Amino acid sequence: MKIFTYSLALFSLALMAGAKKPNVIVIMADDLGYGDLGCYGAKPKNLKTPNIDKLAKDGLKFTSGYCSASTCTPTRYSFLTGTYAFRGKNTGIAPPSSPLIIPEDTYTLPDMLKQAGYKTAVVGKWHLGLGSPGEGPQWNEQLKPGPREIGFDYNFLLPTTNDRVPQVYVENDRVLNLDPKDPLWVGIKKPSPNHPTGVTHRDTLKMDWTHGHNHTIHNGISRIGYYTGGHAARFRDEDLADKWVEKSKEWIGKNKKNPFFLFFASHDLHVPRIPHERFRNTSAMSYRGDVIVQLDWCVGEIVKYLKKEGLEKDTMIVFCSDNGPVGDDGYADEALEKMGDHKAAGPYSGGKYSIYEGGTRTPFITYWPGTIKPGVSDKVVCTIDFAGSLANHLGVILPKDACLDSLDVMDSMLGKKKAKGRPHLIQQDNGRGNNYGYREGKWKLQKHDSQKTQNFQVNKLLSSQRGQKVPQFALFDLSKDPAEKNDLSAVHPKRLEKMKIKLQKLLDDGRTR
Repeated sequence: MKIFTYSLALFSLALMAGAKKPNVIVIMADDLGYGDLGCYGAKPKNLKTPNIDKLAKDGLKFTSGYCSASTCTPTRYSFLTGTYAFRGKNTGIAPPSSPLIIPEDTYTLPDMLKQAGYKTAVVGKWHLGLGSPGEGPQWNEQLKPGPREIGFDYNFLLPTTNDRVPQVYVENDRVLNLDPKDPLWVGIKKPSPNHPTGVTHRDTLKMDWTHGHNHTIHNGISRIGYYTGGHAARFRDEDLADKWVEKSKEWIGKNKKNPFFLFFASHDLHVPRIPHERFRNTSAMSYRGDVIVQLDWCVGEIVKYLKKEGLEKDTMIVFCSDNGPVGDDGYADEALEKMGDHKAAGPYSGGKYSIYEGGTRTPFITYWPGTIKPGVSDKVVCTIDFAGSLANHLGVILPKDACLDSLDVMDSMLGKKKAKGRPHLIQQDNGRGNNYGYREGKWKLQKHDSQKTQNFQVNKLLSSQRGQKVPQFALFDLSKDPAEKNDLSAVHPKRLEKMKIKLQKLLDDGRTR
């Protein structure tokens, strides 16, 4: 059972001191790189992102905004728990039938916001598992525990990620539109010898696979894992973005009289990249560019709805990404071929799966008309910090054993003059090989215990980095070398040793808050 610590006196003092109690919407893109938006350097000839660019123009654009890991599940875990994912168990990329990764008794960001009187919802990609440990999701029954057991009042989900089965929606604790006469089965082995797959029926695919992603076929696309049944519940890939916007508007409309927290978890730009037909060929970068345009439309629709309901000035929007970019991530969708001169990771090296800056430094924008002044900030902020930041702003005292790495950077997110941002940040990959990045000020330590890089291709030029051998430790000055090309270990041996000691202490201490 969760034990909440809540100080009404402190909450009252915070409000008396002038702290506002905003609605909060976190829009988290998927696999969006630092350079993938117009406001972060993308050229209009490649793609246009007017709605997100307007958030940046009228809000605060961060140049040192981070997610905590370079893959989706660990970043989402850290975002909701306020604790680095490497401190938890089974926090790597969740398989199709993973049980709930966040234990039910964990104090979470939505728990904290409910204490402060908020209604809470998550709409979109989940990928944090459903069901009890040892059992996993019981697809034809109640899917408990799930989001509602860890602080959310409502959820409308893509339960895993769309390159993993099954392709169904989950509303609260049930698969939507599931026919009991056509039960859903999900497994890791072929259910029958003649079950069609991306290998046996490759000639029927409307989007081919390049590696993995060749099991069950749905909507002309083969996925990771196997499933049968549930035909009435299955969705079309092309309709995901529209559904996220529809359900978000519907939920906001029902809860607008209360302060609310919405986690809008987009599936764009994750593979398979299948935009709605109206967004096809709207960029010069084929499917990958088209889903960025689709994502931008989603942002525009949410802002438009807030304006319509008179909620815009009462709502803080944070736009971010769960990790950096990747080109070929398992499907032949022309991502590499049509990349051209577009720099998905901006000036940074690496991308998804790596501890290079391109893996975790992503677009990060805060927008709150009338409260956040337009500008650009170089303060270090991270998606792991929402719990600590919002708790202090709302006057909620976090339990000592919760949100172990979530710091208060609210002043930075609001753009206050004397804000300091994060003093340090640990960056992780997917937990394979015990690889970490550690940033402190302008200095960046790379720790590759595997002595190999992990990132996949961001573009054709970076293909040589995949699996490249690297030293266990390397030191970089990000102010002069943002691409992490010049290892300064030999030039600054004392700095290297200090950074190694500090990182190891943060790892060993089990917390940084």
